[in-house]
Amino acid sequence: MTTTDDTPATDDTPADPALSSLRRARDRFFSGRPPGDGVPEDLAQAWRRARFFGVPRDLAAPPRVRPPVDSPLLAAARPVLDRTAPTLSSAMGLVLVDSRCRTLWSGGGHYAGTPAPDGMAGLDLSEKAVGHNSAALALRTGRRAEVHGPEHFLDLWQEVSAVSVPLYEPTAGRPAGTVTVVAPLGEGHTTHPGAALAEAIAHAIETELLGRARPPERVLLDAYLRRRAEGAAVVALDGSSRLISPEAARLLSHETLARLERHATALLRDAGAGPATGPEEHAPEEIAVPDGEIPVPDDEFAVPDGAGLTVRMTRLVHRGEVIGAVATVCTAARRARSAERRGDDRLPGLVGTSRPWRLTVSRATELARAVEPLLLIGEPGVGKTALARALLGLRGTAAPRVIDAAEQVPGEVPRWCQALAEPPESEADGGAPPLLLRHAERLGQSDVAALLSLLAERPAVPLVATHTPGAPTGPCLSRLLDILAARSVTLPPLRERVEDIPALLAGLPERPSPGRPPLTWSLDARRALEQHTWPGNVAELAQVVREVAGRRRATGPVRREELPYGLRVPPATRRLSGIERAERTAILEALRRHGDNKARAAESLGIGRATLYRKLRAYGMDQA
Repeated sequence: MTTTDDTPATDDTPADPALSSLRRARDRFFSGRPPGDGVPEDLAQAWRRARFFGVPRDLAAPPRVRPPVDSPLLAAARPVLDRTAPTLSSAMGLVLVDSRCRTLWSGGGHYAGTPAPDGMAGLDLSEKAVGHNSAALALRTGRRAEVHGPEHFLDLWQEVSAVSVPLYEPTAGRPAGTVTVVAPLGEGHTTHPGAALAEAIAHAIETELLGRARPPERVLLDAYLRRRAEGAAVVALDGSSRLISPEAARLLSHETLARLERHATALLRDAGAGPATGPEEHAPEEIAVPDGEIPVPDDEFAVPDGAGLTVRMTRLVHRGEVIGAVATVCTAARRARSAERRGDDRLPGLVGTSRPWRLTVSRATELARAVEPLLLIGEPGVGKTALARALLGLRGTAAPRVIDAAEQVPGEVPRWCQALAEPPESEADGGAPPLLLRHAERLGQSDVAALLSLLAERPAVPLVATHTPGAPTGPCLSRLLDILAARSVTLPPLRERVEDIPALLAGLPERPSPGRPPLTWSLDARRALEQHTWPGNVAELAQVVREVAGRRRATGPVRREELPYGLRVPPATRRLSGIERAERTAILEALRRHGDNKARAAESLGIGRATLYRKLRAYGMDQA
């Protein structure tokens, strides 16, 4: 019955045979006899640990410990909990504990034999103090955990059902605490009635933690670095210090810099009376919190440092307060380019707002404005063909002719090279459309020769080629790639832009069963997806979405346990050698190929089942 990682339990009614069996097993355990075969081994071990720690089963209430005086977790969670607690039914309770299982806050109904909210402050809910419970289990496993009725070690909680969701700080490798929803042991529940609520509260608290993890100084620095990466001449000011890019230092005089400082100080002074107001731009994609840094266009004025030179001042608002300003230097040429490009930064059909992806699309878009060859480089499945189609669509030309060199169609490439080599005037009369060449690394010798001849005859040819590095290249192909490298873009792998996974999940084709709503994903499932290395990149993610949608029969958000085995497995808990990494990868691939069937996977690997189980334990893969 104890569940982790969103695993559904059986019916939680007092008359449920599974619960009755657990009660009898618990009685046998406390009478000194083995609990029996019907008790999961991890639950029996939890009971044995509690007995080893000397926890009395008839404990009247958990012991109290001194809670931390200033808890960043409580400070971030309190607004969320205070909003949620009044909406709970009188039978439900809400508990927040820190990483040491010390109760920081409680609200809602009654729990642990004491009234909430004040009765639980400072209670110790660790296994050493109270035995098996959902908060301690969630902290230990790092996953959502449910503990029902007789699974608890204490007599006090025999009629209580609890679900706990771990809370992760932005850069923490282990949970900083848990949020727990408790309810009476009810009837007809295949999972805890508060499971969805617990996940929603956990997500809201983690969002709040992320926002608080960004001090104003870091927000100012991030805004400065982001504008610099966009190629702007920029100055960031907070009234006491300033950051100046080399481009801005070259363009602006000391008098203008002093004027900008006075202007920034005035902005801070004027905003001191209350929250910042004014028209808001779109919040930057890098900041995943609704109350993060918001740039607010404030003023644009000409400066005497150069003809047509203007400065645009932008206030930075962090958590409702103006913390500084960013001044962007605009030349007449830059303003013209910006006006021309406005609205074209996001290509249709492409998904992603992460910094690596946006920079890639921005560079590719800039290169694609000229009708010249373009080379897109990247690992398999990163989206080279999708980006190529979007770029050709941006040019507004005819639909491209797509040739896949991996299919090795004899004479196909030379024929189209000949058509493309015709004078441009013929294209206005219905000449050859652009050529999209996939898998350039698979080109045959005659095809490479045809392309080299084409580029020699017509350097500005409407050609977009994709290349997947890795395979050895001959001298002719190397020469072709060298020619195209001057106008090339390398696409980032999915593991370098995992923040795009939620948007990709919403945009990928799911093909759900008829009559079923589109897929939604639990926080724990999204975490598992973000932890995966994605050797197949976006194509692999799309395949996972199709598999989950095709075999799914449950309702509600997709849980971690519904993902393929290789995705349910957390990352290795220790540093692995090269041989160990290869072996772990081979095991995961075998399990994926054989639908998580361990017997067939072991057979395909040429090892016994006992050896496979031993290796799964050694690599921390036995809990998936």
